[in-house]
Amino acid sequence: MQASDPITLSALQHWCYCPRQCGLIHVEQAFEENLHTLRGQAVHQRVDASGVETRPGLRVERSLPLWSDALGLIGKADVVEFATSGAPYPVEYKHGSRNKKASIAACDELQLAAQALCLEEMTGHAVPEGAIYYATSRRRKVVPISVDLRAQVAAAITAIRQLLAAPALPPPVNDERCRACSLIHLCQPEAIGPLARWRDARRGLFEADDA
Repeated sequence: MQASDPITLSALQHWCYCPRQCGLIHVEQAFEENLHTLRGQAVHQRVDASGVETRPGLRVERSLPLWSDALGLIGKADVVEFATSGAPYPVEYKHGSRNKKASIAACDELQLAAQALCLEEMTGHAVPEGAIYYATSRRRKVVPISVDLRAQVAAAITAIRQLLAAPALPPPVNDERCRACSLIHLCQPEAIGPLARWRDARRGLFEADDA
């Protein structure tokens, strides 16, 4: 992926979780499975099959292609529910429960908000909220598409473009996120993380001397 290419909606979730994970997946095209990714695939098996379902006063589209020329985004929505007025309501499917750690839930909400912005551009209808369906809880979590969340989407897009244009990937975070990441063996946070911090400290030391 080049810095000028459209950014996939999934890249926002990956970047929010860990910028290095985002770089490994979307720059180096690296990916491995683990229990968490397999559970996610199982949740998406039904919604990944594109199709349209009609209910009284509602049209439900699965695996709907999305894009935004203004933001440079492309991807798909798991489910979009259209009211008779044509107003869309995105629903993102995730494994796990509604009681996810706040930092992880924020990444899910960022991806959902990006879908909402795409739908607004595509349909001309406002999307004031959407929902995340958590498979373990079997319940939806309603997410207001607030001004702050919209600003976070814009900031994430800028950060991802900077990552794509950078000469090297971000260093590993080497924290609790790594234990759940399927790319831990490719990333090598325990080996590379301390080395990256040592390099940063050494660079800062010499910059201080130069000043």
